[in-house]
Parts: sequence; C-alpha cells; structure tokens
Amino acid sequence: MCTHCGCGLPDPVHGAHRHGDTDVHPPAAYGHGADIDTVQVLRRLLDDNDRIAAHNREHFDARGVLALNLMSSPGAGKTALLERTAQRLGGELSLAVVVGDLETDLDARRLRACGLPAHQISTGRACHLDARLLHDALHDFDPGGVDILFIENVGNLVCPASFDLGQHRNVVLLAVTEGHDKPAKYPVMFRAADLVLLSKSDLLPHLGDFDPLLAEAAVHRLAHPIPVWPASVRDDTGMDRWCDWLRHELRARRHARASVAAG
Repeated sequence: MCTHCGCGLPDPVHGAHRHGDTDVHPPAAYGHGADIDTVQVLRRLLDDNDRIAAHNREHFDARGVLALNLMSSPGAGKTALLERTAQRLGGELSLAVVVGDLETDLDARRLRACGLPAHQISTGRACHLDARLLHDALHDFDPGGVDILFIENVGNLVCPASFDLGQHRNVVLLAVTEGHDKPAKYPVMFRAADLVLLSKSDLLPHLGDFDPLLAEAAVHRLAHPIPVWPASVRDDTGMDRWCDWLRHELRARRHARASVAAG
C-alpha cells in the first residue's frame, strides 16, 4: 500500500505489517536482525505519531475547537456530508475542513464553493493522514475562531483508523452500497469509531442486500456500543440527528475545557 506508514513493509510471520497490531513477536520468530529492526522502526514511527497527535490535541483544546476525523471508503459521501452540514450549520457555527487526498484538490474546491474554509493535504503515496501531516497543515491553516474542524481523511477503510491525528472523535461513513458486512471485514476501523453513519440511505429502497439492522449489529458485535443510524444528504434522513450530535459534542468539549480551566 504505502511506504509512508510502513504497511507495505514485509513481515516474515504474517506477510505484511498490519495496522493496529500491537503484539510484539519474539526474536525467534524472525529470520534475521533486519526484520526486528523493521518492527522497531514501525514502533518508533507510531510512538512519534502519538506524540505529535497529543500536541495537535493540545492545540485544538487551547482554541476551543472540536476536531472530528471523518473516515470511509472512497466515494462513501464524506464531502457531500460536509457540504450539507455547511448549509445547515454554517450560519450557526464556524466550520472548517482539512482534506486529505493522494492527489488533486477537487474536494477542497467543492467545500470552498459552499463557503467552508478548506485546506488541502496531498499525501502522494500515503494511504492516510498522520499527525505530522496535520501538524504541518495547521501552520498554514490556524483553526483559531473555528468551532468545529472536520478532518476529511483519505478514502480507505484500513490505515486511517490506526493513526491518531489529535482529533476528539472519529466518525465513520459506511455507504449502503458497500454491504452490511464491512464492519466484520474491517474491524479496526469500526472499533475506532465514535459514530457510524450509514450514508446514501436514500438508495435503500433500490437495494436488496443491505440491512441497516445487520450493519448496526455488526458494529456492536465489536464490543463498541456507539450510535449507528442511516443518513442521506439527498432527502435529509438523519441530518437533524447529525447536527444535534455535533452540537452536543461541541458543548461537551467546551464544558470539559472550562472544567479543566477552573482547576
């Protein structure tokens, strides 16, 4: 996949490095010292990422910004969701977006066209955003004065979930066109989620192989009792609930910040 995060580096036991894999293989499992060095490099990379992510989170907290990491497969509707969110909340809250894509700034241009300040991060070969990429972007895109910063991650159901960016919450979009079995197939992504939106739900009457209840059950079987509901930007299904969830999370974040400030 990419050399940026190491997921394309060979693992002599499992064939390839797996994001979220925290077990440390004993030295005997490796054929030579270079393999042990590979694992150590990956551990240091993740440790460094977590350190920078903590710094990013402090940056957001100091400014009273709620940072949300949006993750999904390509084409699940992240950009469309943000466009509709801007239409509904733009006059009430100050919103901004950092967009991650391998190439082009098409999504960022779409978001700017609907009035959202949007900063593009082109990752090249990297299949996800990481904390350092976001940190560097914040030097050119200070979220001061912003209520909610959306981080639109690279379309990918694997790698983004394993890299903390400094966000406060993870939102995963599962398009109804993808199948209700995806939580079982990509458990790391859905275990990391704080909310799952079953996007493009207006298509459900035309699909015979997606059951929202089975999708919700698949998420909850991962021992993660998070909210899961259908959403559509075309007929506004779930959008009232989405906007209320954003308001609640922002209030909760600012209450926590005020409590810390009060000692």
